[in-house]
Amino acid sequence: MRFLPLAGILLAIVMVGIGIWQITETPGSVLKEEPPTVPPTSTPGEPLVITIQEGQSAQEVADKLEDEGIISSGLLFRVLVALQGYEDKLMAGDYEFEKGMPTLEVIERIRSGQTAPLVVTIREGLRAEEIAELMEDKKVVSGEDFLEAIERWYEFSFLYTKPYWANLEGYLFPDTYFFSRNMTAEEVVQQILENFDQRVDSDLRDEAAVAGLSVHTVLTLASIVEREAQVPDERPIIAGVFLKRLRRGMPLEADPTVQYALGNDPQSVANYGYWKEKLTQADLEVDSPYNTYRNTGLPRGPICNPGLDSIRGVIRPEQTDYLYFVARADGSHVFAETLEEHLRNIEQYGGR
Repeated sequence: MRFLPLAGILLAIVMVGIGIWQITETPGSVLKEEPPTVPPTSTPGEPLVITIQEGQSAQEVADKLEDEGIISSGLLFRVLVALQGYEDKLMAGDYEFEKGMPTLEVIERIRSGQTAPLVVTIREGLRAEEIAELMEDKKVVSGEDFLEAIERWYEFSFLYTKPYWANLEGYLFPDTYFFSRNMTAEEVVQQILENFDQRVDSDLRDEAAVAGLSVHTVLTLASIVEREAQVPDERPIIAGVFLKRLRRGMPLEADPTVQYALGNDPQSVANYGYWKEKLTQADLEVDSPYNTYRNTGLPRGPICNPGLDSIRGVIRPEQTDYLYFVARADGSHVFAETLEEHLRNIEQYGGR
């Protein structure tokens, strides 16, 4: 006949005692009348972020969780923490809970450091400095640290065609990210690049290579398409126009490249933001390798971070006879095959 170890017997007695206590002493149980109604501190079902400070005791944590309605009993929390030997293993951080969660699940999250993620959405067409500001606003990392991190090298095959002097402008894939708290800027960038590797996958990169386009070239042109196109269906058409102009040695004459050049001037950013809307003739003559009015060919690198549709538009452009386009007031474009037709469109719709 086998006997349970003494520790097992004691644990079983304690757990039975906890069960009896919950039945008899927990407010709202069979033998305990309902407590007075307390107005909730949040909308029912709305997650609460609870901050646990370094060095807080199990009792302090239990009291905070009970006060917020995350758990029904701080005493039960303390007993379970003690039984599992977790008194010194509750990790500091910001945790996301819902009211009335199972106590054991709450304990496990805190013990394993499953902190609430920081959610950041990077929109298509943002330049690196705008993303850096977003990271700082969302308290992920400082903007300065982020900009320093994108100057470094990361081991991904799709970066092999990137010039050594270029930062990761264009490679910061637009998407919604869930960043762990206390990540370094390098870890944040690593997560973004891992997403790029999955979304702009090897099949798509191989397709670009067959078309004679490096990843860096694709992203450079796609970034211009991203800033030009307001109507999704026009992206492959605009990409086709730009590719045709490049093959013929014609300047792209794309306003967003000038806007990007101006965005490198702190005074211009202070006055007009990163994307100056109304460009003057003097703006079009700015001396910059990004000015596609003064220079033929592509600029030296991407001017923003394009989304997947713009990237696909460059790899799979629409074949047309168009060489020109001008924007309508609603953001759509009118396309033309000849300069004469283009000039008539400019007169009718304005713009360049």
